[in-house]
Amino acid sequence: MDIKKYLQEKKEVVDKALESYLPKQSEKKDNEEFPVSLRQAMRHSLFSGGKRIRPILSIAAYEAVGGKGDKILPFACALEMIHTYSLIHDDLPAIDNDDYRRGNPTCHKVFGEAMGILAGDGLLTEAFRLMTKQSMNDPRVVLDVVNDIARASGISGMVGGQVADIESEGKGVDFPTVEYIHTHKTGALILASVRSGVKLGGGNDETLKAFTGYGEKIGLAFQIVDDILNVEGKAELLGKSTGSDLFKKKATYPSLLGIEESRKRAGELMKSAIDALQPFGSEVEPLKEIARFIVLRES
Repeated sequence: MDIKKYLQEKKEVVDKALESYLPKQSEKKDNEEFPVSLRQAMRHSLFSGGKRIRPILSIAAYEAVGGKGDKILPFACALEMIHTYSLIHDDLPAIDNDDYRRGNPTCHKVFGEAMGILAGDGLLTEAFRLMTKQSMNDPRVVLDVVNDIARASGISGMVGGQVADIESEGKGVDFPTVEYIHTHKTGALILASVRSGVKLGGGNDETLKAFTGYGEKIGLAFQIVDDILNVEGKAELLGKSTGSDLFKKKATYPSLLGIEESRKRAGELMKSAIDALQPFGSEVEPLKEIARFIVLRES
């Protein structure tokens, strides 16, 4: 299959849905409104580009297990909102202090640090409102999925991994610590994206177990490749500066294992992820191709 065409088509679906959930101008639905400046700051980061990998993974998993229609879209978009909130906060001076993201000025550079914090807060909370508002899905499944995503986003997942990342800067850490950082800071939300698609699509326990193995592998591989690109990637393709991990002495796979061994490890994880889906048919082909794309990408 043409993975680039597939990703672009799904990205357009996600972007259209995101526009409906967070339009440029308020339609004052349900008498809800918030400051124009906050809406602008949230949209600045949400629509500044990005591959939409997390929502696309949830859609691909949903469709692979037989899910039909657009019931997955609020959850897919919520995953992107959560991911975007994390990027806004990561870019703040108190954490990574980045001026550019996806080739555009970061949220706090345009709107100020206070608004950057609040825009991230707004996206995070709006994501959970979106997942739980007038859902067309079984309430029990919705509750399970929301719990899964909350766990992946919070202290047991992304936030916990970010703290470990900050606390490891400039220190000689061991391999388990680096793996903890990667699987929590990045891998947890990617895994939750896959699992949410399976659950909302009606997949059984055996299918969920196999897809979980896939999600765990690509989640770790994604961050390893990010680490490699931070060392040898092209800034014009990445849309941000490179070499920051080395400058800040971050705990990464390349810093611990070297570039070649890190690249080898990412390739092994890609193969393991694809192998986890071997019991299934052509319906999982998009997921297999996404695994290859994640490891072979240049941005």
